[in-house]
Amino acid sequence: MSATKFEKIPTKIFDSAADGSKAAAYEIASLIRMKAANRENCVLGLATGSSPTSLYDELVRMHRQEGLSFKNVITFNLDEYYPMQPAALQSYVRFMKEYLFDHIDIPKENIHIPDGTLGKGDVQEYCRNFERKIEDYGGIDLQILGIGRTGHIGFNEPGSGINSLTRLISLDHITIVDAASDFFGEENVPLKAITMGVKTIMNAKRVILMAWGEGKAPIIKRTIEGEISDSVPATYLQNHDNVSIILDEAASANLTRVKAPWLVSDIEWNEDLAKRAVIWLSQETKKPILKLTNRDYSEYKMVDLVTEYDSAHNINIRIFRHLQNTINGWPGGKPEGLSYKYGAEQPKPDKKRAVIFSPHPDDDVISMGGTFLRLVDHGHEVHVAYQTSGNIAVFDDDAVRFADFMNDFHEIFGLEKEVSNSIYKSITKQIKEKKPGDVDSPEVQKLKGLVRRGEAKAGCRYVGIPDKQAHFMDMPFYETGTVKKKPLGEEDIQITMELLNKVKPHQIYAAGDLSDPHGTHRVCLKAIFEALERLKNNNTKWLKNCQVWLYRGAWQEWDLEDIDMAVPISPDELLRKRRAIFKHQSQKDRPLFPGHDAREFWQRSEARNKNTAKMFDSLGLPEYEAIEAFKQYHF
Repeated sequence: MSATKFEKIPTKIFDSAADGSKAAAYEIASLIRMKAANRENCVLGLATGSSPTSLYDELVRMHRQEGLSFKNVITFNLDEYYPMQPAALQSYVRFMKEYLFDHIDIPKENIHIPDGTLGKGDVQEYCRNFERKIEDYGGIDLQILGIGRTGHIGFNEPGSGINSLTRLISLDHITIVDAASDFFGEENVPLKAITMGVKTIMNAKRVILMAWGEGKAPIIKRTIEGEISDSVPATYLQNHDNVSIILDEAASANLTRVKAPWLVSDIEWNEDLAKRAVIWLSQETKKPILKLTNRDYSEYKMVDLVTEYDSAHNINIRIFRHLQNTINGWPGGKPEGLSYKYGAEQPKPDKKRAVIFSPHPDDDVISMGGTFLRLVDHGHEVHVAYQTSGNIAVFDDDAVRFADFMNDFHEIFGLEKEVSNSIYKSITKQIKEKKPGDVDSPEVQKLKGLVRRGEAKAGCRYVGIPDKQAHFMDMPFYETGTVKKKPLGEEDIQITMELLNKVKPHQIYAAGDLSDPHGTHRVCLKAIFEALERLKNNNTKWLKNCQVWLYRGAWQEWDLEDIDMAVPISPDELLRKRRAIFKHQSQKDRPLFPGHDAREFWQRSEARNKNTAKMFDSLGLPEYEAIEAFKQYHF
């Protein structure tokens, strides 16, 4: 039986987005070189967004280090917002220049990107000419695609027909919401775009679709395993005769061969697979684990698992106890005198030093506020390391409000007013003259960073730790003033190592929430991992008695089978957690970057914690008000 029996599109899964991007880049480079050897043009269809950035990085590297020339390459980009000026921050013209075209030797006349500056009356004829140019070059040899949460390819939103060509299209509301962060607010996102049509894409001789991260997993499953439907335009690719989908492990998580491999082929059972299978079976049958029978296992093609453990009863008890042992009300370890039984607890020393890494100034309380409170209540020395300033997530009117407060403060207390008055006038003038989507001045960025810093301190004080245990790292990679950040740098890693060596923690809590749509969490976690590896290689003594726990935040929760420690949260603690989140007033009511979920962060957090508790309860485990979940990282 094929391990890909449910998949209707050839799919390759790589360990990481970087590995997948290198594979795609190698194929593109081989095609360019083959065409050049035959003195032919290579016509590429290119995409924008987060998916192809690593691909373009690798192509640029090949050009610089391996002599890959793009002089014979003709490019056609999938789409562009409308209206859109080419120099705007959000322009795909600017995107392509910054990530690819400015770094390679492609002739400018070979580049074709839909024109967002056209008058509306000129768009239709322009689109016809765009199609004619593609035909004149013999069609697209290889088309690169990403995929949106609606299943759109290019900007072909749900409802796009199989025969659609390049055209002006209205954007789906979900697409607009997803783009809001790039435009510093949903109200600034263009309502339309010029896009290649589905037929244009399907006419390409070869298509590669790339997707990374847990956030793409649901739509990827629908695209690869679902029925063809115009409600998910990416499913049209099932009818293409030369298409591949390239995924990282996270984006592949919902595919049947990954989520339930026992359904597609014979497998060699181990403890991790057994745990995943029993949890899956419990959820499928809607039965608590201890009520699963031999017949349940047989009906769901898992009879060999029962054979492995002799009976359903044996496997049920084994997995139930394993899950039971992950529940831990003492995240810092039980104090001396209480029994120590299970692996999730860390017995020594009795009182610990813990560092909670918070990528943004509110992730600590949003993601693990209940555990934060529990650690402090139990007398542990808790430090919070705020990795970035979070300054781009502050509304302009909040910045003006704080500048106004500073100005009035000096006047009321009879202090030197000239400087504050000058700063106030400067900031208000800069904000007033700023156009939608423009980058804040360094002065405004600093003020917005202070807004977030003050809120973080207020949250720490509410939880019960002193100001000296709140560390503001202001990692340089973040400080661009835009959603697009710099790559992780040496200074970022050194800052992380210095803090860890200063505190010498027994426990580290870090955001493993890689579905963060802007990538900040991913970069922050990479900095921590790199710092830990270097400290380990330096034989750092305190590291030998240190545990690392990964939490998730507003975007995603760990699957039950991945949870190594589940911290129950009482109703009172959940209320205290909510109040700690409320200290972040600039993010209250309407955060600047809400992502695809319209609820406030505290609402998402509580719903996620309560749902995790319900899922534990549905498996037959104790019923709690809420649970915060963690996965242990072994370095």
